[in-house]
Amino acid sequence: MHVTFCGVRGSTPSPGQDFARYGGNTSCVAVGHSSSSRPVLLLDAGTGLSKVTPLLGGQAFAGTIALTHLHWDHSLGLPFFRGGDHPDARVSLLLPDQQDGRDAESLLARVMSPPFFPIEPGQLRGDWTFGTLSPGPFKAEGFSVEAREIPHKGGRTFGYRVGDGHCVLAYVTDHCPTVLGPGPDGLGAYHEAALALAEGADVLIHDAQIVAEEIAAEAYFGHAAAEYAVALAARAGAGHVVLFHHKPARTDSELDAIAARFASCAIPVTVAAEGLTLDL
Repeated sequence: MHVTFCGVRGSTPSPGQDFARYGGNTSCVAVGHSSSSRPVLLLDAGTGLSKVTPLLGGQAFAGTIALTHLHWDHSLGLPFFRGGDHPDARVSLLLPDQQDGRDAESLLARVMSPPFFPIEPGQLRGDWTFGTLSPGPFKAEGFSVEAREIPHKGGRTFGYRVGDGHCVLAYVTDHCPTVLGPGPDGLGAYHEAALALAEGADVLIHDAQIVAEEIAAEAYFGHAAAEYAVALAARAGAGHVVLFHHKPARTDSELDAIAARFASCAIPVTVAAEGLTLDL
């Protein structure tokens, strides 16, 4: 399994020289079967989705996009994805099912249609299909994927566990464990869904928009502390943690300082940056 980080920022893009090393694009992770093959499974579609097109070797995208939820920083890259908005593209877009039963295409059209945007989802070029997911297992592009609902603010949110029979990637972003209580160490509850997604994973990509001292003032917005991500990985037996979904105002030097906090951890901890690749 080959993993490429195409967008690692949360909430809004962060342009400018203070964010150049870690990158300013919002959430998107591209997954392929090997370093020599094109990505076929995209996790989220923030502005980082535009960075997938250069990975396709001049070809149109053929694969699946799985959204964790519909917040703008996870979906508004869709109409700017040149590899997907292409006559030869084949794209299956999946998102969590909603309590009101609305279908996926009409949900996306609430923000992607005039007067907010010139075209609707169904007008993207190529062969696009739109579907919803319930919690549980499904198959996508040769991967076995498990969807679990995780607590977040303002809409149903999933985390994903992706396996290929040899290794496992857990993707748990936009996660607010404090809504279930402070947990044993004040960082939030280590609840069943999060533990199940992370259990024994080779790599856990996890929300780290805040740090422990910001919980009291900022967890209300729906995010987890970096310390929680590392502790969750330890409890679940994950082999490597990648801190993800960085606060928009968090500069490169501030992210370096967060990396330094965890330099001596028993579990390897990486602060995600655009362009980072992992071979599992």
